[in-house]
Amino acid sequence: MKTRSVSRRAFLKSSKAAAAWVALSPAIIGRAQAATLKLKCSSSLPNDPKYANGRVYYDNLVKYLKANGLGEQIEVAFFPDNQLGQEIDVINSVKLGVIDLMVSGSSISANLVPLVGTFDLGYLFSSFQQQTRAFDAGASRPIEEALLKGANIRIVSWAYNFGARSVLAKKPVKTPEDLAGLKIRTLPNPVITECLRLMGAAATPLAFGEIYTALQAGVLDGLEHDPPTILASKFYETSKHYALTQHIFSPLATYFSDTTFNRMDPKLREGFLDAAKKAGADTRNHGLSVEKEALALIVEKGVTVVECDKEAFRKRVLPQTDNFVKARPEAKPVVDMIRATQA
Repeated sequence: MKTRSVSRRAFLKSSKAAAAWVALSPAIIGRAQAATLKLKCSSSLPNDPKYANGRVYYDNLVKYLKANGLGEQIEVAFFPDNQLGQEIDVINSVKLGVIDLMVSGSSISANLVPLVGTFDLGYLFSSFQQQTRAFDAGASRPIEEALLKGANIRIVSWAYNFGARSVLAKKPVKTPEDLAGLKIRTLPNPVITECLRLMGAAATPLAFGEIYTALQAGVLDGLEHDPPTILASKFYETSKHYALTQHIFSPLATYFSDTTFNRMDPKLREGFLDAAKKAGADTRNHGLSVEKEALALIVEKGVTVVECDKEAFRKRVLPQTDNFVKARPEAKPVVDMIRATQA
C-alpha cells in the first residue's frame, strides 16, 4: 500500500481552511434555514386595489405579514384575473397543494364539499353584519371542519364579498315575472343556480372569466353579482339594469392548502395565521365602505338601479333552505345558528 506524505505547510494550510469552514458553516446553514417561503395566491377578479376583493385582501395580508416581522420570511405572489386558471381548477389545485392560497367566495368550494353550499342559500343571511354575528356564534365551524376533512383545505379568514349579490340584466327586472326566461349567469354552484331558478330566471352556470364575452355575444341576458365586482370587471358595459334583489350575502373565504400548512415551519405558522385573520377583518371593513360608492359609480356609467319587489323573490326562494336541510341534515345546526342571529 502506498502512502502519501503531507508537508507541514500543506497541513497548516488545510487546517486553516477547515477552521474557516467550521467558523462560517453556522452562518451558511442559518441562511439556508432562513430561505424565504414562497406562496402563490389566486383570485378570479381583476387587479383592482379598491374594488376587487382579492387584491384588497392580498394587500392587507402583505401589510400584516410585514407588521408581524415576516416580510422577509414569507413572500406571497399574487395572481389576479384567472391567471392560474378558472376558479374550479384553482380550488382543486389548492386541494392538491399546487396552489397555496385562493381568495374567493364560499360558493366555489361547495363543488368539493356540498355542505359549504349552506352559505349560498337564498335570503338566509339578512346582512353582512348578521353574518359576522352568526360566524362568531359558531356557524362557520362545521363548514371549516368539513372542508378540511373533505378537501384538504383550511379557511384561514372570513371576509365579505363587496356587497350582496343582485341581478344585472339587459332589461329592467322588478318582479319574478320580469326575470322569467332571462339567461342569468350564476356561479357553477348548484345552490346558487337553484336560487336563481326559483327566483324565475333561466339560471346559467358559467366560469367567471367567460362572463363578459357571453354577455357581449348575447349568450347571457345578465348575471348576479355585487356592485364593486360589476365595476371592476366592467360588466356595466354590456347590461344597464341593476335590480337590487340582494338574494345572497355570501362570505369571502381565504382558502389555504393544508399541504402548505403542514410544510410550513411551525415558527412561521402563528404569525402567518394571525396576519391572515387581521387581513380578513380589514377586508370586511373595506367591503362595507365601497359597496355604496361602487353602486353610485355604475350609475354614472349608465346603469339604472331598479327597486324590485324583494319580498316576492324571497317568498319564491323560501322552500330552498328547508329542502336543503332535508337533503343534508348536517346543515341544520348551521342554519339554526344563522337564523338565531337574525337582525
